[in-house]
Amino acid sequence: MKYVKYHGLGNDYLVMRPQDLERDLDVGQIQRICNRNFGIGSDGILLGPLESKICNFGLRIFNPDGSEAEKSGNGLRIFSRYLRDAGETDADSFTVETLGGAVKCRVGQGGRNVTVEMGKVSFLSTKIPVAGEEREVLKENIRIGGTTFVFCAATIGNPHCVVLCDDISPAMARQYGPLLETDPRFPRRTNVQFLKVMDRGNIRIEIWERGAGYTLASGSSSVAAAAVACRLGLCNRDITVHMPGGKLDIALTDDFFATLSGPVTRVCEGNIDPEIFTEG
Repeated sequence: MKYVKYHGLGNDYLVMRPQDLERDLDVGQIQRICNRNFGIGSDGILLGPLESKICNFGLRIFNPDGSEAEKSGNGLRIFSRYLRDAGETDADSFTVETLGGAVKCRVGQGGRNVTVEMGKVSFLSTKIPVAGEEREVLKENIRIGGTTFVFCAATIGNPHCVVLCDDISPAMARQYGPLLETDPRFPRRTNVQFLKVMDRGNIRIEIWERGAGYTLASGSSSVAAAAVACRLGLCNRDITVHMPGGKLDIALTDDFFATLSGPVTRVCEGNIDPEIFTEG
């Protein structure tokens, strides 16, 4: 099994081509490949390019626990760089179909910087989804692990729970993230961001990613957190999101259409030996 590994601010993915697989990867194989001790190690697998009837390319995104993600900002940026590196396209702009919808991607600086039009952010409970009556999920209380938090929820094709905080830390994300991810009010589970507003143009987040765990950076999480900060009137529409892995830039229109920009780094390529799947 051939792979190429990239990272976006420490959020790393393996790109694998369907024609290089003898059969579809099952959950156990995905978990083993993504395992950082028994496999290659990654925050997910990008399977593509696939055929698409509505876009130039199709893409499937798998989390390290074997579940399938609807959309990933960093995953899309990495996949865009891969398409250029692999000679799949020489265009600067093209479209990619995901489970979370069609996305327009623009590659610059020889692939080192990629911009993705992530689509329109919604705070509506029925779209995210969040349990209860239909509403915009803004500044609601949630009690988890003996602590009460104020959160907002959003979707950019995948669900997000943005927790408003005065101070944030990796320990907070690791402690409360898994509890929030699996809280019953989120029927499809949720990605979690712990948000601290720095000023009108800058926010800081710590991330617990659905199906992946603690993560150094996330594109869709950055979009969700920036959109919440803007929706609450705490920030302007151009926002730099600071994460442990680095910074991403988010631009929001008046109706919350989000564009995401940031760096992508190629790490390595290689072959996965089938022997890793035979170990107990």
